[in-house]
Amino acid sequence: MAILNSLITYVFIATALFYAFTFSFRVLLHPLRKFPGPFVACLSEAYGGFYAIKKCLHLQTYKNHLKYGPVVRQGPDRLVFNSATALQTIYQNEAITKSYVYAVAQPDQHNIFTTTDKSEHRPKRKLISQVLSDHSMRRFESTMAEQIDVFLGRLLQSDSSPINMTPACRKLGLNIAGLLGFGYDLELQTDNTHIFLTDAITFGNYRVNTCMQFTPLARLKPGPIMDLFPNSLRARLMDAKHDLLSVFTDQSDLDIKNLKQQSLWTDAVFFFAAGGETIASSLAAAFFYLSRNSSCYEKLATEIRTTFRSGREISSGSRLSGCRYLRACIDEALRMSPPVPGILWREATPGIKDKPLVIDDHVIPSGTQVGVSIYSLHHNEEYFPDPFEFQPERWLVGTKSSRAAAQAAFKPFSIGSRGCAGKTMAYLEISLVLAKTLWYFNFQRTSSVCKKDLGSGISRVTQGLATENEFPIYDVFAASHDGPTLEFHPRDSLCDELTRF
Repeated sequence: MAILNSLITYVFIATALFYAFTFSFRVLLHPLRKFPGPFVACLSEAYGGFYAIKKCLHLQTYKNHLKYGPVVRQGPDRLVFNSATALQTIYQNEAITKSYVYAVAQPDQHNIFTTTDKSEHRPKRKLISQVLSDHSMRRFESTMAEQIDVFLGRLLQSDSSPINMTPACRKLGLNIAGLLGFGYDLELQTDNTHIFLTDAITFGNYRVNTCMQFTPLARLKPGPIMDLFPNSLRARLMDAKHDLLSVFTDQSDLDIKNLKQQSLWTDAVFFFAAGGETIASSLAAAFFYLSRNSSCYEKLATEIRTTFRSGREISSGSRLSGCRYLRACIDEALRMSPPVPGILWREATPGIKDKPLVIDDHVIPSGTQVGVSIYSLHHNEEYFPDPFEFQPERWLVGTKSSRAAAQAAFKPFSIGSRGCAGKTMAYLEISLVLAKTLWYFNFQRTSSVCKKDLGSGISRVTQGLATENEFPIYDVFAASHDGPTLEFHPRDSLCDELTRF
């Protein structure tokens, strides 16, 4: 017993000495010690993990920038920047690659988002870019339009009762993503058979995001989300139409042919997060801001209703390209409530030592994780005056230099070789939904006093950072949200052609 007690004592002392030395080094001797930031953050990744668990790391990062300045040490080896120049340097730099945290967070799923190897990413990107190209989207427009018509039909069936737009937009977004990724209709808008997938995808995003901020949590490995998908999805591998899987079967490029089928499956599953959740978040935010800014609502409604003669004319991206105020409203919603609000971590590529990495005049030590918080950048007053005010006009008026500065800092889909390949799809889907909704309906905030007006202000996790006019989003990689609750009123007899849904 005495020997055991001595052994326990030695282990305790050794552990205490180890952490005392580690923390002392990180505070007093670490190469990043000169950078300001929360004291706790320089000691452990647990700082980022704590706020990731609370789903408000994007808000805490914004607070840190207000307190410490444009460069913040937000972990023992992590620096967060808040400038358009840093954004360009970090995400459009061949000497920088995706951080190791992506592979740690999902060690068994090497999809286009998590893979850190550039040679492995290149063929994946080539394949997915073909699925999401302008030409491909034109072929997919009719399928997308069918789902949007179902969405409009559900609004009509509500009979002006309050609708929570979060589940409505998620069902639409995920259904379209399923058709694009698998050619499979989950029927989420009309049937609850696969509704459990919405919670599974949210949990998967939450887990990955938390593990990226606090890597020790990655040791907790729940079953793969892919196992939750019905077998009928896997059967699509042999009977694909116009989707990611069918494009794979048609390729003659050996680089793409060499992709493993399991790897392709994980990329198709990732469509649900990247092509479904982010678009749903953007749509819910747009509905929120339009319902709370009457002048913007009236301007956009007038533009749509004078540009088209019928709802059926609103059928393609080319027909909507002239609706400049529509695009401005979408961009302003994406700015205020970006669908991926957090930090996409990067690090210096191993082996590139010919010159130091310099970001905003700071020499960055090797092994440092660097990134930009999109939420913080989109609310930086240097680029966006009155950043918490919904002002679509900022994209249409003002000086050429002010608009150029805003565009340089506006990157809701990220940039560079790892930027979102689905930008074309996102703008097409959001534009069609908003335009067709405003053609067929008038909508407003719920007038019911019996129902909670979801999305009516900032939740407590924002810690008073903004006004109640900002749509509250929660950082789980792809932003999660709840609301807004709206009432939809058909415009006279225009909705008659929707009754079949």
